[in-house]
Amino acid sequence: MDKRSAVHHRRRGIRWTSFSLVHPTGGFMITAGSSVRIRVRCKTGGIDFSIGLETTMHLTRDDLYSLEKYAEIRSDFRTRVMAHKKQRQVAIGAHATLYFEDRLTMQYQIQEMLRAERIFESAGIQDELDAYNPMVPDGSNWKATFMIEYEDVEERRDALMRLRGIEDRVWVQVADFDRVYAIADEDMEREDATKTSAVHFLRFELTAPMSAAMKQGATLALGTDHPEYGYQVEATPEVRDSLAGDLAD
Repeated sequence: MDKRSAVHHRRRGIRWTSFSLVHPTGGFMITAGSSVRIRVRCKTGGIDFSIGLETTMHLTRDDLYSLEKYAEIRSDFRTRVMAHKKQRQVAIGAHATLYFEDRLTMQYQIQEMLRAERIFESAGIQDELDAYNPMVPDGSNWKATFMIEYEDVEERRDALMRLRGIEDRVWVQVADFDRVYAIADEDMEREDATKTSAVHFLRFELTAPMSAAMKQGATLALGTDHPEYGYQVEATPEVRDSLAGDLAD
């Protein structure tokens, strides 16, 4: 199971497993499952009307495999997820990495937790969904696990003291737009008076023009500007395209 921790807080929202729209005249019918965004506009009988519906991007129980099914497909599923994760991680210097999360990476985390703990009761499954869903992007943002990585224990301890506050100095920049600094650790404080944590959970909230630019292929830079750890890198096309897919049209 991945060494990253879950974010344990709850976020309220509407969860629709499925729905359908049927025009009274039988002119059209639309059905959709969870995590689908739909905009409908039509004219009938001289009346112009529009309908806009949006479902949550969060995971529900219907998105998860049963323990038995997951045991059958785990090897292939894990291979798929690991390949997907490679397109969503960015090294910032030699000792820090951003791991961008989405529905697939969070589904994997949940499935692995359910498997490890042998959780099959509804309440337990819902607890895991509530813990991990806050890390699923909402369509206007990116969410990432930020890890400070030093193999040597003493070196890591020293670095965490020197890098206190680094979680607030991590940024992304779309093309020539202003840098967007991370909103860090919304669930709980992960640093104390002497040191930061090796793991942080970040949210980067983008403006509509930034999102539109990403959809059009804009460049993406990422970095940190902490006094003790300043780096800037440019996302590869694979990472850029994967992150653009997190943003709503």
